[in-house]
Amino acid sequence: MTPDQERWAEALAIERQHGMMAPMWIAERIGALAMAGDHVGVARFRKIAAKHEQLLSNNRGAC
Repeated sequence: MTPDQERWAEALAIERQHGMMAPMWIAERIGALAMAGDHVGVARFRKIAAKHEQLLSNNRGAC
């Protein structure tokens, strides 16, 4: 699995687990990682956030 595929899988798992609260959960996670000084973690979750937004956009277009 490529890193890009992993980010997609993570975004989907977060959506399934947190539903409508997923964007807030992701933002809180990014904030916690930033406060901890985890720049790699922040970058990873920003990529997950982008994939999640694409996932939501695709779902909105399908309705």
